[in-house]
Amino acid sequence: MSVTDRAVHRVMGVQDAHRALDGREFVVPASIANLGPGFDALAVAVQLYLRVRVTGVDPVARNAVRSHFGALALEGEDYVARSIRTLAAREGLDFPALDLEIASDIPMQAGLGSSGAATVAGLLVYDALAGPAGRDLIAAGTAFEGHPDNIAAAVLGGLACACLCDDRRVLSASTPWPDQIRFVAATPDSRVKTPEARRVLPESIARADAIFNLQRVALLLQALHTNRPELLREALRDKWHQPYRASLVPGLAEALALDHPDLVGICLSGSGPTVVALVGGDTGGIEQALSDIYARLGVPCRLRVLTAHNAGV
Repeated sequence: MSVTDRAVHRVMGVQDAHRALDGREFVVPASIANLGPGFDALAVAVQLYLRVRVTGVDPVARNAVRSHFGALALEGEDYVARSIRTLAAREGLDFPALDLEIASDIPMQAGLGSSGAATVAGLLVYDALAGPAGRDLIAAGTAFEGHPDNIAAAVLGGLACACLCDDRRVLSASTPWPDQIRFVAATPDSRVKTPEARRVLPESIARADAIFNLQRVALLLQALHTNRPELLREALRDKWHQPYRASLVPGLAEALALDHPDLVGICLSGSGPTVVALVGGDTGGIEQALSDIYARLGVPCRLRVLTAHNAGV
């Protein structure tokens, strides 16, 4: 196929994609990243969702993304539109203006992967717009986010492990999260922006702390693989990021010290401020215990009981 033929083929494919795009909906899950010791490497997808519906394709107006959020208050940049516009500019795609209706159950700037989900949603819309290109969604999303954990979980579902290679490739794999282990997510009325949460981290870590986390991330994966939930309390402990972020996250220190017979384990979700408790049975006692922590601190808090999302997008 000549260069001209390939260009014509691409244009025809894009036109067909435009006609099929109007009315399509793209659904991407939230994610809980790090899981204690798995800093920038582990995340699990959960059943909170971002939904993006294409409500209009305008062939007259060009190269515009018009996002409509309804009652949802956008905090920060529109990451859905960013993905679409950036890739279109990079790849020289002339596209019709899109009207997008965006709804989300994922709280923004709460450590539940809202930006990762929005980035993946934008990539899905773009690929539907431009025609299939065999794009590596996880690598493309990581180029925007800078770390692969939330992106991998949003794309693959389940418990995702991701590795950023020296050549910027991303290697990733996922496995289903056990259905019997649910999450009680406590989101205080506070905001922790990821750049700020990274600034408080030390530039280097002691060898003992490196070994501490390495042992526990290995234990975490094996505990899940062999159905040993009694190991998770210790396996979720961390010395790389949670101790340094405690000053930014209301209730984190108190939650990490929580002792309750129904508690399987506890960790910070992403960079926070959401704190997540893992529960193997009834969640009521843990919900009350977390609620009591934030009541004592005088900090309003939203509790959610979540289950894993084990399917890919």
